[in-house]
Amino acid sequence: MKIAVCVSGGGTNLQAIMDAIDNGTITNTEIAVVVANNQNAYALERAKQHGIEAICVSPKSYETREQFNEALLATIDSYEVDLIVLAGFLVVIPEKMIQKYRNRIINIHPSLIPSFCGTGYYGLKVHEGVLARGVKVTGATCHFVDEGTDTGPIILQKAVEVQQDDTPQTLQRRVMEEAEWQIMPKAIDLIANNRVTVENGLVKVK
Repeated sequence: MKIAVCVSGGGTNLQAIMDAIDNGTITNTEIAVVVANNQNAYALERAKQHGIEAICVSPKSYETREQFNEALLATIDSYEVDLIVLAGFLVVIPEKMIQKYRNRIINIHPSLIPSFCGTGYYGLKVHEGVLARGVKVTGATCHFVDEGTDTGPIILQKAVEVQQDDTPQTLQRRVMEEAEWQIMPKAIDLIANNRVTVENGLVKVK
């Protein structure tokens, strides 16, 4: 299975995916391209160091959002990928792309959806929300992408305990280590081995 990994920043989830392919946790999979919307994303450097093609498609290079959306779709189309993995990609996915790659785009979100998700909940804001509400358990969710924000079919979830002395930064780190970096590779492996189907908006894993 050929995948495109879309990134915006440091690329820690990308690193987890590359490591999992290298150590055999993810089987039957190769990263065809890493696409960033930010030319300064360190994730591009991680990809290059790993011998993976890395491209920046930035909204700043285009006059309109529509032109950027077309360029993003054309870039991904050109690699003929089977799955698009959003690994910290802070871009609203164009509807045309969602329709073309229905149930072939996955995202990782740093909470247990449907809690602390949707518009405005990204990055540290998620963990700030968790701590402000005083919940005792948070985690991460890997889901397919649909036209809504964090509303697509859920593939995998993993819980992480919130500790009393947590800051948004310490909680973010623990959610990454204990949940995101585990379930994202696992979901890719399941999909690569034809073990995931979507029926009536719900994921079945066989």
